[in-house]
Amino acid sequence: FKGHQMSVSNLALHPRKAIIATASDDATWKMWDIPSGDLIMSGDGHRDWVAGVDFHPAGTHLASASGDCTVKVWDFAQKRCTITFAEHTQAVWNAAFHESGDYIASCSLDHSVRLWDLTSAKCRLAFRGHVDSVNEVCWQPGTNNFATGSSDKTVSLWDMRTGLCAQTLYGHLNSVNHLSFSTDGDVIVSCDADGMVKLWDVRMVAEILSVDCGPHPANKVAFDRASETVAVASDDGTVKCFNAADGDMVAEL
Repeated sequence: FKGHQMSVSNLALHPRKAIIATASDDATWKMWDIPSGDLIMSGDGHRDWVAGVDFHPAGTHLASASGDCTVKVWDFAQKRCTITFAEHTQAVWNAAFHESGDYIASCSLDHSVRLWDLTSAKCRLAFRGHVDSVNEVCWQPGTNNFATGSSDKTVSLWDMRTGLCAQTLYGHLNSVNHLSFSTDGDVIVSCDADGMVKLWDVRMVAEILSVDCGPHPANKVAFDRASETVAVASDDGTVKCFNAADGDMVAEL
């Protein structure tokens, strides 16, 4: 899969096909066939690095988030960028489609999350409350809520309809780099710049488990589909996998 001129910062799997999209510091995104590695499409239009990509739930569009302060929506049928959202005032780290496909949430260095309406091609709401960079945004499955992780060391849960912060989870001692939900949406896993990984019960608003994967920063976290195992991408070049029930390490890749 060699094709980017600079480092790859993020990736996304197509919801229906064996296709992967990659975001790069070379200001482009590229779409590849798996497992052949053949290049299918490339998006060139951002003026700075691309930090995040996400597929539309139907697999018909791609959203990209960039250091040029914009979120772009790319239409595969038209093979071009059809919408550019440019209301963030600083770099945008990631963008995520709601499961309906009608909205995108994006998180930024400007301390905010914005909700973009694809039908009107306008910003519907700006969510403010974090006091530092918002590094990740992730939708809670089956709801209109999303979670955010911030450099202010907190994880927050927001209601798309009201624009209000519903819960804030405290416990990280350093910048929260990434988070994701379990398949049923009841548990959040988050990781920070100290390599600490925490599991949170959304309903009880409580920490369930804390696993130290340091001393290197933990950059990404994800549940498996059964939500029994957590994978942690570490800055030391490894992926550490542990049991979500007790924190026991099961593999290091």
